[in-house]
Amino acid sequence: MSRPPRAVETTGAPEPVGPYSQAVVVGRWVFVSGQIPIDPATGRIVEGGVVAQTERVLESLAAVLEAAGSGLDRVVRTTIYLHDLESFAQVNEVYARRFTTDPRPARSTVQVARLPLDAAVEIDAIARTG
Repeated sequence: MSRPPRAVETTGAPEPVGPYSQAVVVGRWVFVSGQIPIDPATGRIVEGGVVAQTERVLESLAAVLEAAGSGLDRVVRTTIYLHDLESFAQVNEVYARRFTTDPRPARSTVQVARLPLDAAVEIDAIARTG
């Protein structure tokens, strides 16, 4: 019999800013909610522009995945939401440093009108567990 979905919570990533889980594990899959660049220690958006924000987002994503029994090396799909597509190259550079295992995840990148708390970037992911 399969186990029911379970929510994932970690202090290594910011608390959700709405009524959702940081991630949900279903079977051998983890579905990570979009992470924005909030420093979990301060509860505020990190300063330093899109590069610093992308680094924080990926740190949060890694923390949630670890809490779910997974990791960045097990990610199969991501979506990147950018406030300004002009920052694509900068975000892509940071992303490429963190996702080094082949095959790299499938990915979509889209520009959006606005992100929560006026963040510059948000990333969600789907990964394997175990």
